[in-house]
This record gives sequence, structure tokens and C-alpha cells, in this order.
Amino acid sequence: MRDTIMNILKNADKALDIYELQDRLGISTVEETTELMNELKKLENEVVVYHSNKDKYMLIEDSHLKKGIMRANKRGFGFVEVQGLEEDIYISQDNMNGAIHDDVVLVEITSKMNLDRLEGRVLRILERKMTNFIGLITFDEKGVGHIELDDNKIKLNIEIPKGKAMNAVDGHKVVVRLMKKMNSSGRYEGKVIDILGHKNDPGVDILSIIYKYNINTDYSEDVKREVRQLPMEVSEEEMKDRRDLREEVIFTIDGDDTKDIDDAISIKILNNGHYQLGVHIADVSYYVREGTALDEEAMDRGTSVYLVDRVIPMLPHELSNGICSLNPNVDRLAISCVMEFDGAGKQIDYEIFPSVIRSRIQMTYKKVNSILEKNEIPEGYEPYVNHLKLMEELAEILRKAKVKRGYIDFNIDEAKILVDENCVPTDVVLRDRGAGEKLIEDFMIAANECVASHIYFMNLPFIYRIHETPEEDKIRSFLGFVSGLGYHVDGDLRDLRPKAVQGIVDQLIDKPEYKILSTLLLRSMKKAVYSPENLGHYGLASDCYTHFTSPIRRYPDTTVHRLLRTYLFDGHADMPTVRKWEEKLVYIADHSSERERASIDCEREVEDMKMAEYMEQHIGEEFEGMISSVTSFGMFVELPNLIEGLVPLRDMDDFYHFDEEHLTLTGEKTHTRYVIGEKVIVKVVRASKDEKTIDFEIVRKV
Repeated sequence: MRDTIMNILKNADKALDIYELQDRLGISTVEETTELMNELKKLENEVVVYHSNKDKYMLIEDSHLKKGIMRANKRGFGFVEVQGLEEDIYISQDNMNGAIHDDVVLVEITSKMNLDRLEGRVLRILERKMTNFIGLITFDEKGVGHIELDDNKIKLNIEIPKGKAMNAVDGHKVVVRLMKKMNSSGRYEGKVIDILGHKNDPGVDILSIIYKYNINTDYSEDVKREVRQLPMEVSEEEMKDRRDLREEVIFTIDGDDTKDIDDAISIKILNNGHYQLGVHIADVSYYVREGTALDEEAMDRGTSVYLVDRVIPMLPHELSNGICSLNPNVDRLAISCVMEFDGAGKQIDYEIFPSVIRSRIQMTYKKVNSILEKNEIPEGYEPYVNHLKLMEELAEILRKAKVKRGYIDFNIDEAKILVDENCVPTDVVLRDRGAGEKLIEDFMIAANECVASHIYFMNLPFIYRIHETPEEDKIRSFLGFVSGLGYHVDGDLRDLRPKAVQGIVDQLIDKPEYKILSTLLLRSMKKAVYSPENLGHYGLASDCYTHFTSPIRRYPDTTVHRLLRTYLFDGHADMPTVRKWEEKLVYIADHSSERERASIDCEREVEDMKMAEYMEQHIGEEFEGMISSVTSFGMFVELPNLIEGLVPLRDMDDFYHFDEEHLTLTGEKTHTRYVIGEKVIVKVVRASKDEKTIDFEIVRKV
């Protein structure tokens, strides 16, 4: 009955009362009416159906009420994100009704604030996703603990009664669970469930952020027990029914300190003059069997998390650094994707099969780059120079082919934070992205596309990495902004293909503020996510894309391997198998996207904190930077090493007017105008590791 009710309300042109619903359902008995009333009550409680004061029913999405996720601001107000609604709903501090960041809330839209913003009020908190909170504990003279929360977006007054503090002392960072609400103004009773350590202990600052994003740092006893039963080396029995590639010249290229090695590569020139590229990926799903505690834990984590001083692996180190890692000079199980390309980068043929490999050498990007960029050959690399140069040749061909079809290279820099043994930042530098890094990127993209296309054309359930077409108005807005800077950029946006955006990037690449502009353009794009539906990958200009190449550190890749084994190697593509994966992949895709987002947010928050801590050592010093963003409360300036600080409006030398359309600040008396992309000299006036903020003041324009 539930589905029928939903269908009737969806297709109705007005709200329906109980009698109209009875009529459309053909209900005539008391029992059926009771069932209808019970089902409506359930739908109302689940906030799927709205029951009006006039006793009429409609779907929530058709009413003036909206269900969404609260995104709170540290100043006390918030915005509610509603699926299907283009604009977020502004909630003033007075209308938060006790809601905090990440709550699922029911909101009533009350009025339009202006032409482009909705205003509303929270009617009900439907789900509090956060039940554990991290903060600093201090005790009053009565022995009651008080929590200063790390997240200043959360406005809660939490008290810890005597006996519920786990013997914590003043200055401890603790994890607190809410027990009960004490009044309507956000005062709660809680209890300490874990002590992270003293706030000044090395690493506790990062640990606090890790806990905030619900990232597990340990494994259950069930997982540890399963790991102890796994082999630490490959046996002859396990090599059966696999293609033996141990005599092939196969090697890995990774960062200097990488220990979890997913991918190895090989290359040959065939008799017909074509290139044969081998991408050999650790066969993680062979060891991480479906339904085991190890598999459940990997799925729950979704991804490894890479922080400035540590890695929190998706899989225990015994696998991620051991039997699943393609370490040199040992036998390892792999899934190989061997592709044949002609001289124009067109894929002529391919094979996907289970294999056993033995990597010859664990190369580093730094040493590979010294060969490809400087023609300097490090010791031990002599036998592989020709292989590397052949790989570089093919990588350039593949990249040109990608660019021809519309591949967009935003060329965004990344910061690398260097820390000492106590996790105190000593420097912030840009990460290298040399020939070696680009070569591996090109080869992994080729393998990912090959695997995705193969299963797609088999018309079987699969998990794709998708990146949808951006909204035209956002690209137009960006072009309007760029024209305000004095640049004329051509772009036919009637057919918003990747090539159109690629053309915009190409026209801006020689501009002095290109790095800032490319970042702004990237923000106009939608985010890439996982999906069981193939919608293509816009940024790569790829019709069909997946993540196959990192099963040690991404659960979707492990799932791709499992599906390859199911469909191709074991030959199971019957209807029960298809139905099972159709249902399961929806959850895996959504959950993996969610955990990826949490991982990225965690990594960024740690970086923000460490950058602020680094700049605490440089208060009073001057730096040259570029204005990266202009807002109603000030402007952000980015330094060459990507450290970004705010120049608050309140600290500036004049009253500045904010032009929202052109993103400029103009002084009322001085008429000084600041715009994105301008170079300025700034002085560091404030920096707070705890607040994760950096404040600059303008010294002069460059």
C-alpha cells in the first residue's frame, strides 16, 4: 500500500484528504482504512508525507517544508542543504531551534531575504548524526567538567557530572557522548568515553580531528584474527590458473616513503610497431573476501586517509604494506590489464586477467624524474632507462589523445607540510608533479577506462567514477567575472562539452593569476562521486570511467576487482548474481562517496591547522601573495606555498564597499580597489592553531 499511496500523491495536482485517498485506492472496509491511516502515520513520521492543518496529505517535496542537512557557521547561523533545491536555505541564529552542524532537519521556508536567497526556520531535528564530540575538558570548583568543543560551528553547553569523566584532568582532549538534554537552550549532560591525551602531547591535535570525522584508528579483534590467518607470502597453489608474468620486466613507481604499493607497470614494442602497456594491480579482493570481518571493516572505512605525519590505512598494515603490496623481488598476486596502443594513442586490443608478478625494483618519482627530465641515471636504474623513456613516449601520446577529446588539466598545485619528530611544522612547500607522476597518471587513466568500458558493454552491474556536466550558469558566471578583470575569453556554452571548458583553461594559462582563476573555475564544476550508473567523467572527457587501480586504499576499487573476478574469471553473470549486485552497489557507491568526502575534509582540516601552527612562528613577518577570494567580510590572500590568510575588513584602512557581482572591495575615501588576482605584500598579524585561522594585513600592492 505504501508505494501506491506515494504514487497517488506524486501524480496528484493538489493535496488530498483521507476520503479522496480512500476513493483513489478503492478502499471500502474498516480494516483497509485502518491500514491506510497507519501507513500515512508512518510516512508522516519519516517526513516523507506532509499532513496539513486542514487534514490533507501531500509529499514533503511538494509542501513549504523541506528536509535537509544543516551546515552551521561558527557565528551561530546556518544553511540547510536540500536535495533538488538549487539554493540553500538561510537559518538565522534565532531560528536554529537547537540544530547543530550535520543535523538532518525539517525546515519551514518563511520568506525571501532577497532575489537569490531563501530564509527559513528549523521546525524539528529529524536525526542527530553526531552523538560524540571532541573537546578540551576543564573542571570547576564543584568537580563538574565543562567541554570547550573543538568545532566552533557546534553550539552546545556540555557538562560532565562527577564520576563520568574517566579520571580526565584539566587540559585533556576527550571524546564526549551526549546523555540527556538539560534545558531548551542547548545545555546537555554528557560522559567521557575516551581520553585522547593532553592537548600539548605530540599528535593529539591531529587525533582530535581524526575522531571528529569518525575515522577508525584501530581494528576489531575479529579483523585482527582474520589477518593472522592470512598467508604472508604467495604459495604455488595460489598461483594456479593465473598467468605467470614473473619473468616480465615489471616495476613500480611511487613516492619516497610509500609502503602501500597498488600498481606496477610494464611496456613492450610489438612486432607491428604498436605499444603494449601492462598495468598490474594488487589482487586485494583475493585476500579480502566478501562478507568477512576484514571486508566489512574495509567497506566501513571506504578509503585510506593520508595526513601530514601518518597514514590511517583502509586495510591493516599486514595487507597494505605486506602480502597485498607489490614490493620488489617477491611474488605477488595481481589483476593485469594489458593494452595495445597504436602511434596515435588509439587502443587496438586489450586483455584483463589474473596474474602473478614479481616487481624488479621499487622506483621513486624523484629518481625517475631525474632520468626523464635531467638525463641523470641513479644507481640501480641503469637496466630500466630504455623502458622508462619508452613509457614517457607512450604517456605523451596518450595525453595528447586525451587533450584532443577534451581532457581538462586544471594544473592545480598541492601543498606539502613538513613536520619534525614532534609533528611541529617546519616548512610548507609545493608538491612536485614531474614527468614520472604524469606518466603514472596517464597509464592509470587508460587502465581505468579500459576496465570500465569492458564491463559497461557487457551490460552488467558495476561501480563507476562519474563527474557530471557543470551547470551552464556557473560557467557563465565565471566568464562574466573573468571579463570583469579585463580578459576576453571565447567559449561556446550552448553545447557544454569538456572541450569548451578546456578552451577556457587554455586561454587563461598564460595569465599571471592563472593559478587562482583555475581554482575558481574548478569550483564551478560538480564533484566526482561513485555511482552504479555510468554518467561519464566530464573532467577527463571520458565516456566510461571507474576506479580499478588502487584497491589497497579505496574500497570501490576492491569492489571493481571483485566484480571482475565474478563476471570474467569465475563466469558468474546469472540473474541472482546480477540482482544481488544491483542492490548492493547503490549502498557501496553512496557510502564510498560519503567516506571519501569525510577523508578529504579531515585531510584539509589537518592541513589548515598545521599551516596556522606554522604561521604562528612567523607573526610580524611580511610575504608576497595574491588575492584569491573577496568576500563581504574581507579578502583572502594566498602565498606561493598555498598558505592562505584572511585580511579582515574590520582591520583595513578605510570603509570598503563589497561588489558581489565583480568580487571587488573599494575604499570609500581612498578609492583603493582590490580584485582577485592582484599581488600584494601582507604582514602576518594573527595565527591560531586552535582556531585554524591566519590573519594578514595589507602592507602595499606590488
